Order: sequence, then C-alpha cells, then structure tokens
Amino acid sequence: MKAEDVRQHLTTPLTSPAFAPMVPRFTDREYLNIVYRTDPGTLRAVVPEPLRVDEPLVRFEVMKMGDVSGYGPYTEAGQAIPVSFDGEQGEYLHAMYLDNFPATASGREVAAYPKVMGSPSLYVDSGAVVGTLDHGSLRVATATMGYKHHELDRREAEAQISVPTFMLKTVPGYDGMPRVQELVRTRITDLTVKGAWTGPARLQLFAHVLAPLADLPVLEVVSASHILTDLTLSGVEPVHDYLKGGASS
Repeated sequence: MKAEDVRQHLTTPLTSPAFAPMVPRFTDREYLNIVYRTDPGTLRAVVPEPLRVDEPLVRFEVMKMGDVSGYGPYTEAGQAIPVSFDGEQGEYLHAMYLDNFPATASGREVAAYPKVMGSPSLYVDSGAVVGTLDHGSLRVATATMGYKHHELDRREAEAQISVPTFMLKTVPGYDGMPRVQELVRTRITDLTVKGAWTGPARLQLFAHVLAPLADLPVLEVVSASHILTDLTLSGVEPVHDYLKGGASS
C-alpha cells in the first residue's frame, strides 16, 4: 500500500475499521433525562478549566437509539454537566456508557466523546419509564419517571437537548505525554422533536470503582423529561488548546 493510500484511511485498524467512515443519522432516538443537584465542590473538581460551573447540576441521561445509520440500534447512558464557556451556555460530557463497540470506537477516535462499554437499558414498566445502567453484573444507576404524565412543550424539549456540548480530547504520544489535549465543542443538528413529556422522577446511583457516577451524588432531583427525536450530530470544533495554553485555531 502506497503512502498516499495510507493517508486516505482515517480509522484503526487500517484494513478492517471498527466503524463506518460516515456521519450517522439517528432515527427515533429516545431520551430519559433526570437533572439533579449535587455537591458543588465535587462537581467543580471534575470539570476542566476554562469551563465554568454556575450551578451544581448534573443531567443523567439514558438514550435508546431506535436506528442509527452505520451502527444499528443501541443504548447509551451517562452524565452531562451544565457549564459556560466564554459566556456561552452548554454542557460538559462527563461520562458515557454504551453497548455498541463501533459507536464507542467512533465516538472516541473521530470526536472526543468519553465513551466506554456498559450495559444500559430504557423501557416502560408498570406505568414508569425506567432507565438503568449496569457495569458487568452490577447495577450502577436506576432512574424512573412517571410515563407520559404531562406533555412537555416541544420547544423546551428541543432547547434541553440541543445546547452545545463540550468534551476533552487527549491523545497520548509514545513518550507518555499528550500529543493532543484540547477542549472541543459540538452540537446536535437537523433536530426534530417527535414527542416530549415530563413527570415525577427518582434517581439512584450506586458506587462502582470503574463506573464512578455516584461520585457526583444525588442531593435533589430538579426535573425530568422523556423525549423522542430524530437528529444528526455535527463534527467537533477545537476551542481551547491546553498544550498551547490558549484557543485552538
């Protein structure tokens, strides 16, 4: 294989990529969102500068992907933290666990999503929307919300999930030091909210050394939503280079 041919391949392994080289479209992406209040000091300790934490809030989310081009159906769960950057409001993606290896590899290699493998689920049980996350055989999180108790304004639902998201991208060099270390930003595009509801909710987090969601403890559930959408994820844009100490070009 010639050098110019090698440069055309953007995935690893070279001849058997772990994921399709495409921008995926999400159809019937279903969210269960639980926003909760947590310990301010603990929260600030995990959010990297120059992001700012204004309120000690965390959004626990479970997302059931009905159909995704290139990956097929899968489920994902994690934590997002409301932050601001240069006056812009958004969310810092703190943790993501999913049951699809191509989507995990793509999210980490192509972008900067903090994805690792896990076993999340989202379903309806006896009048409640239930979202769970397991690591191996152990339960890490259980979220419940009353099923379709109240309609949620679709503009509010769109605002909840279309805010800019910030992530930390670190690529180590062979000497153990980072070759790339950037704060990047992305957002959802081509968003259609097909249904949205709210209701009473509860969230339990269980301590696990390899899935430390409970390190951000639940002090108070603030709000909850159940949203059905179609959407596309845009590419990432570097906004801060930690190795240069300033904004990325």
